[in-house]
Amino acid sequence: MQENLSEDIEVRFGCVSADQFDMRYFCFGNGARTMVILPGLSVQSVMGSAEAVAQEYAVFTEEFTVYVFDRREVLPGSYSVADMASDTAEAFMKLGLEDIYLFGASQGGMIAMCIAQDHPELVCRLILGSSACRISEDQYKVIDEWTALAKKKDRAGLYLSFGEKLYPETIFRSLEPIFASVADTITDEELGRFIILAEGMRGFDVSGRMELITCPVLSLDADDDNVLGPEAGQLIREKLSGNPSFRYNTYSGFGHAAFDTAAPEYQDRMLIFFLM
Repeated sequence: MQENLSEDIEVRFGCVSADQFDMRYFCFGNGARTMVILPGLSVQSVMGSAEAVAQEYAVFTEEFTVYVFDRREVLPGSYSVADMASDTAEAFMKLGLEDIYLFGASQGGMIAMCIAQDHPELVCRLILGSSACRISEDQYKVIDEWTALAKKKDRAGLYLSFGEKLYPETIFRSLEPIFASVADTITDEELGRFIILAEGMRGFDVSGRMELITCPVLSLDADDDNVLGPEAGQLIREKLSGNPSFRYNTYSGFGHAAFDTAAPEYQDRMLIFFLM
């Protein structure tokens, strides 16, 4: 495992090798408990943002050792959310991770739900951020727009559409020049990965299996979610209403990416739930 030091937090990089895949991850913190973050769909790998993620989740480092997993290195031509979950759970087991405090954002939350349903022994507590237990054709329209832009190799159009849908307008406008400049760094390989991962969400539906999630769950959604819509959080609340340890909070004015835009209150709320 190679190490990379930020000014305040030591970030450690590693790679899990399984029979069928390799999966990169990074970790930080030295707490006795294990926390895992599964990020959402992104145009470029979360690995390039490791130090920024460590800083954003620094509040966890005393109580937790925090792992952040990417998707598998080499993607098959078709790769469903269920496949992503199966590989990620295998990576957890290869590393000997158990009693996991699991946080999944957006697509990462979909993966996390599958893991909690299929491998309940791995998950101690679960937080879902701006996620969905079912993707309707109507909800998929935004993702369809992104894949169309990626297939045309319209890098600037993709990054700008991505930012515009994730963030409230005022935040997006302030970041628009950055999005435009970063778009130039996107490679053809990254566009190909993005298309496969995005198309893996089409038809996703675990809404009929939500009763299998028996651990304590916190759902954090947004009433101004322009990616999945507020109905995504509403359905999760409906399907988990029978879980006596289920809690939720709806953000307003922070957009789909409330896990970034509502920081640090968002992370403080997560920590309180994990330590309850």
